[in-house]
Amino acid sequence: MSRPMLLNAFDMMVPVHQSPGLWRHPDSGASRFDTLGYWTSLARTLEEGGFASLFLADIPGVYDVYGGGTEATARGGVQYPLLDPLVLVPAMAAVTERLGFGVTASVTYEAPYLLARTLATLDHVTAGRVAWNVVTSYQDSAARNLGLERQLPHDERYDRADEYLEVMYKLLEGSFEPGAVRADAEAGVFVDPDRVHPVEHRGTYFSVPGQALAHPGPQGTPFLFQAGASKRGQQFALDHAEAIFFIGNTPRLVRGWTDGVRAGLAERGRAEDAVKVFTMATVVVADTDEAARDRLDGYRRHVDIEGALALFGGWTGVDLAGADPEAPLEYVATDANQSALASFTSLSPDRRWTVRDLAEFVAIGGRGPVIAGSPATVADELERWQEEAGVDGFNVSAAVRPADLERFGALVSPELRRRGVLAEPGTGTLREALGGGGPRLAPDHRGAAFRRAVGAGASAAS
Repeated sequence: MSRPMLLNAFDMMVPVHQSPGLWRHPDSGASRFDTLGYWTSLARTLEEGGFASLFLADIPGVYDVYGGGTEATARGGVQYPLLDPLVLVPAMAAVTERLGFGVTASVTYEAPYLLARTLATLDHVTAGRVAWNVVTSYQDSAARNLGLERQLPHDERYDRADEYLEVMYKLLEGSFEPGAVRADAEAGVFVDPDRVHPVEHRGTYFSVPGQALAHPGPQGTPFLFQAGASKRGQQFALDHAEAIFFIGNTPRLVRGWTDGVRAGLAERGRAEDAVKVFTMATVVVADTDEAARDRLDGYRRHVDIEGALALFGGWTGVDLAGADPEAPLEYVATDANQSALASFTSLSPDRRWTVRDLAEFVAIGGRGPVIAGSPATVADELERWQEEAGVDGFNVSAAVRPADLERFGALVSPELRRRGVLAEPGTGTLREALGGGGPRLAPDHRGAAFRRAVGAGASAAS
């Protein structure tokens, strides 16, 4: 029997996430993306379908590379307008009991002192069902609107992120001792001041001398996701992540990354299974294979090619406006999302990608595979990918939202349950559901070294 398969839904609080043009499909409900009912209904659907979490992507800027502006992005609703996912998580948590929520927050643009409070708050109000997808961001438009002339160079963003995580560990693990919050009416003590400590961080990029604003939630540091597939991004993930999210168009490509993760963990003295690995898949399911193929063919009639190229330009910093549709892609190093471009060029040596190929591929499902078929066919293909790519599970994306996720829950989840391969979450924290251990960072995780024992004094967080 196959090993348990973990499922996250991969979505974004936008009209168009990964499939430009599909908001126009008759089954799409994406026009309601800015309503609370859309997201609370989706959360209940995912929990019923056995998903471990709803993984919410986020970007702090607008895609403005294609054609040198935002016209195609705005016209196609390509990840724009964009709502703040952290605001809606408590409402979704209130209508669910087991579903986790992965929220994306940028270490380049968020202040660690305030983000630690936000994440601790979410961890409290979700009863430990929150994860943090740690990103460095990749858009020049975000940098300009947030006070910089342009974004930091790619590798420097990760150097800064290493220090950022150190600050977060100090705030979330080391500032409050266990039992610091007493709420002791008889003694007249709500927080024991002797058990709360300043973190006294002074580094290259950050200075945070004081104590944390909020006491840590059930997980302490929320469960940590990371999605960087570049060499520097993977180094960062090996040091900090508890789960890594890859996007690749073949199992062989993803397997190379997965094997690299396992080897890197061993080199760092972490268990080879200390990090769960997920890959993306867009699933189109129907009662029969023929009906699923017909459904996918119908999707193709709604794709927005210009929107797809706007999405690609935002990912990579490469403007393909006006390019010959039959021209081959070449690998170009940029300070944007390096793995996005590389996945189509230097990392897919057996395929010659043209501009037209890329646009048609990106138009449904972004950079990952599209799996279409009956419930049995989809389950077979997911099991094949899990085995050949060596992953622990999938971030399942919808082309038509939320219909494809609803159909997955109604058709594919029962088939996975019948086969005994669906790893459904229990009632504990998200770290317990995804990581399989306890609610706090594992002892061999870098952040655990900042954890303060009772009466440890100042030395534990120094």
